[in-house]
Amino acid sequence: MPRSATTLDSFNAIAELKRRQVLDILAKGEQPVNDLVEGLGWPQPQVSKHLGVLLRVGLVEVRREGRQRLYSVNGGKLKPVHDWVASFERFWEHQIIRIKERAEAKEKQTAHKTSKIPKPKE
Repeated sequence: MPRSATTLDSFNAIAELKRRQVLDILAKGEQPVNDLVEGLGWPQPQVSKHLGVLLRVGLVEVRREGRQRLYSVNGGKLKPVHDWVASFERFWEHQIIRIKERAEAKEKQTAHKTSKIPKPKE
């Protein structure tokens, strides 16, 4: 079975964990390849391969500064991913509200129990 092309769009590109790791590091700021290699602990060809895919789909930009090529995230190209994920936000917001309600109820219950415990006499 042939593999799907990873250079078609942002969604396919970030489906690969290693490319998400590259984006995580670049989200902190512009970096040359050598810094990415050091930060990721991968061989340089592997980093370059994943940067190439991210460049082709436009998630990463590159600029030259002297002999170095500096890579950075192109946030605009991540917007479709953000917008798609945001459409599911109601699911986790609901869960967060339920977790908060349970925690508050448990806290009240614990406070009520501790208020009934007699204090030791001095």
